[in-house]
Amino acid sequence: MLDKLKSVAERYDQINQQLLDPGIASDNKAYTALMRELKGIAPVVEKYNEYMGASKAVDEAKEVLADSSQDKEFKQLAEEELSLNREICERCAEELKILLLPRDPNDDKNVIVEIRGGAGGDEAALFAAALYRMYSMYAESRRWKTEVYTSNQTGLGGYKEVSFSIDGEGAYSRLKFESGVHRVQRVPETESQGRVHTSTVTVAVLPEAEEVEVEINPDDLQIDTFRAGGAGGQHVNKTESAIRIIHLPTGLVVECQDERSQHKNRDKAVKVLRSRLYEKKLAEQTDEIASQRKLQVGTGDRSERIRTYNYPQGRMTDHRIGLTIYKLEAILNGDLDETLDALITFDQAEKLNAEGGAQ
Repeated sequence: MLDKLKSVAERYDQINQQLLDPGIASDNKAYTALMRELKGIAPVVEKYNEYMGASKAVDEAKEVLADSSQDKEFKQLAEEELSLNREICERCAEELKILLLPRDPNDDKNVIVEIRGGAGGDEAALFAAALYRMYSMYAESRRWKTEVYTSNQTGLGGYKEVSFSIDGEGAYSRLKFESGVHRVQRVPETESQGRVHTSTVTVAVLPEAEEVEVEINPDDLQIDTFRAGGAGGQHVNKTESAIRIIHLPTGLVVECQDERSQHKNRDKAVKVLRSRLYEKKLAEQTDEIASQRKLQVGTGDRSERIRTYNYPQGRMTDHRIGLTIYKLEAILNGDLDETLDALITFDQAEKLNAEGGAQ
């Protein structure tokens, strides 16, 4: 591991030298790529330097303890230093194992989130609205920017479907495990008998794809315009500003109607289409290692039931990792870090086990 860390540190210094080259500084593409790489390995180098500093301190403390000429008080201080820095070395070594795991290249990307009501009719649509609010509040707590791309509201204030972007550093790394079926158990507002109903909502989290990652041939697109619909009021357009794009080779259909401008809706629809095509490409690439993906929480399978929100008991249960938290109201108000941290930690542990088994 130390040899690998040394080479990463050397690469870090090499990149810093390259960034001083005027030729690189004037080449936006090369400069951006180097900065992205530097940002990715900086935490590894920082932790490696901390480890090496503590390791050096351990060696120095051992030398003091081996020196018979040193007095008792000085040796006692050396023993304390030895103990402290050994602990630092052990902690850094464990953290470095995680930092050296293969990094998801999409982790730093913005995301497009698509939420759709499933089984349960109006109740599912109302819970889709609750999940949209939950993710929006979580994004706000991290000072991320959200923007609605398209929405299909019901008369009761729910969403048959809503798609929106979340722009912020590490958005995909935090939210990538949210794809799947979210189940809710509660007494609907429309239920007069007080019976608990079960409804479902599907969530898809797509990494936002860049143009260089997915090229779209304009000849492959069928673009239609139509009037935006909705639950009524000022959001209903009287002009055909809504856009529907059909990607003919794959049959993927994307609609966008949130903006009053047809041009803006078209740009948003293309962005969603590009991200869906990118997700499709990623899924095809990972089919070859499907057995490994089942070991991890981030399978991205939209048909997989991943979580239950039980209102009567005030609990949320994530079925993939057996996590149950009894603070449902806080979670629905955007307090997601405990859940997301647990999912990330579990995924890292599974990857570490897989790495150990492969060696």
